[in-house]
Amino acid sequence: MSTLQKIDLLMTGVGGQGNILASDIIGDIALAAGYDVKKTDTLGMAQRGGSVVSHIRLAEKVYSPLIKEGNVDILLAFEKLEGIRWTSYLKPGAIVIINNRAVPPLSVNLGVEKYPADEEVIKALKQYTDRIYFVEGTRKAIALGNARALNIYMLGCLSNFLPFNSEEWQAAIAKHLPEKLLKLNYNAFDTGRKEMKDVHV
Repeated sequence: MSTLQKIDLLMTGVGGQGNILASDIIGDIALAAGYDVKKTDTLGMAQRGGSVVSHIRLAEKVYSPLIKEGNVDILLAFEKLEGIRWTSYLKPGAIVIINNRAVPPLSVNLGVEKYPADEEVIKALKQYTDRIYFVEGTRKAIALGNARALNIYMLGCLSNFLPFNSEEWQAAIAKHLPEKLLKLNYNAFDTGRKEMKDVHV
């Protein structure tokens, strides 16, 4: 077997956005393709909109589920602020895909902190990489018929940078969703996959 590409993927968001399901799907598709996979999910009061972070590591052999600071190849952020919290983990030239959605934490709602403007988000990211993609994931998922399809839309965006084909993605998605939701979510995946071409910052 040829050497499998090592990929360190960090996925961030808030509770209710489907981050954990998305990380499970990535784990399944990678295992089916012959990768060793290690992942860990951290939920901070996730049911109340708290931070959710997944470390997902793919390679021929992976020894630890945690990605070291400065080693992230791809950051997939379901929410803007959660994305920039982890900029120090990016390797130079990393790929960053961010859902253009703000879910202000309690500290912002209470007036203790200020939510960063888009210009600040981009400035923080550009210290590490120019490969930044803002996507309208939540808006597109709602337009497709269900905001809960955001996570699968984001996987569609991500799929452009991972070595798996559409059929492999569909098989992994089908393992985790009931049949009645598959048409919607396949559509969300295909939409995200196609629309990545137009969103570079």
